[in-house]
Amino acid sequence: MQLNIRFLFIFFYVFGTQVAGFAQQAPVFTHHSYTNMFVNPGYAGMGEGICLNGIIRQQWAGFKDADGNQVAPETFLITGDAPVKFLRGGLGASIMQDKIGFFSDIGVNLGYSYHLDVGGANLGIGAALNFLNRTVDFSKFKPQTSGDPALLTGSQSDMLFDANLGIFWQVPENYYIGISVTSLLQSRGKNLSDQASASFVGDRTFYFVTGYQFRFAGSPAYEFLPALSIMTNTVSTQFNLSGTVSYNNRFWGGVNYRFQESVGLMVGMTIKDFRFGYAYDINTLGYGVPGSHEISLGYCFKINADKGIRSYRNIRYL
Repeated sequence: MQLNIRFLFIFFYVFGTQVAGFAQQAPVFTHHSYTNMFVNPGYAGMGEGICLNGIIRQQWAGFKDADGNQVAPETFLITGDAPVKFLRGGLGASIMQDKIGFFSDIGVNLGYSYHLDVGGANLGIGAALNFLNRTVDFSKFKPQTSGDPALLTGSQSDMLFDANLGIFWQVPENYYIGISVTSLLQSRGKNLSDQASASFVGDRTFYFVTGYQFRFAGSPAYEFLPALSIMTNTVSTQFNLSGTVSYNNRFWGGVNYRFQESVGLMVGMTIKDFRFGYAYDINTLGYGVPGSHEISLGYCFKINADKGIRSYRNIRYL
């Protein structure tokens, strides 16, 4: 393939650990505190109403291959969840599109979480069905020798069905802890050639998330909100550690560090129940890789019947 060195680096960075077949690594986000519904079905319905979140991420913005094709990763994520009283828990869903180079994933998760009140804390135990359409456009690759019958041509795709499991523990206005696994079954799709390894494979990924809410003594208008997200597919592991300072639950700013990859600068604001955030990642990878942009949006339709039971002022529960 006649690709420049930087694209080869990115290709192996994203796909090099997936040796069993075409298994794209799960997407990563700088606003990881707002992706709990995507990575953990136990989170469904843990807010105070019908909550919608969206993230648009353009990683390594403007990066192109030697032929001028846009090959930088792009991810679009929408999640929604709500408490459902008669089900003793909550329902949630997410829609994701993740693209890098000539690879594309479109996924839908549908989940349920059973809620328990444990000593002033809320415990969610959840499961979700995972539907993933994976596509690779082999026609965009340029082999050094044309006409090789071993090389695939055209676009190939398949639908993978899998399951997610998760536990989410939350003490309102204090802290939260979540443990989950996505694509648990690591389902395998159709064979793309006579080689057994040339097939679509699910991306079994384990997550651990936690966050805390610190209030400044003598300055109740300010809060410090650290959060940690760890994701691993047992071959590679990624750490995200962020810290934001919020003023009057309306304006905030902070920093996210992605281990050995980037430093992200975050700012945002809340107007009534609508949240807007922006992040810019400064890459520490080297290799001339450009920075990344990310926009986060959120809105909660409050349910009056729940106000006497739960009261979440923290912007991370929107």
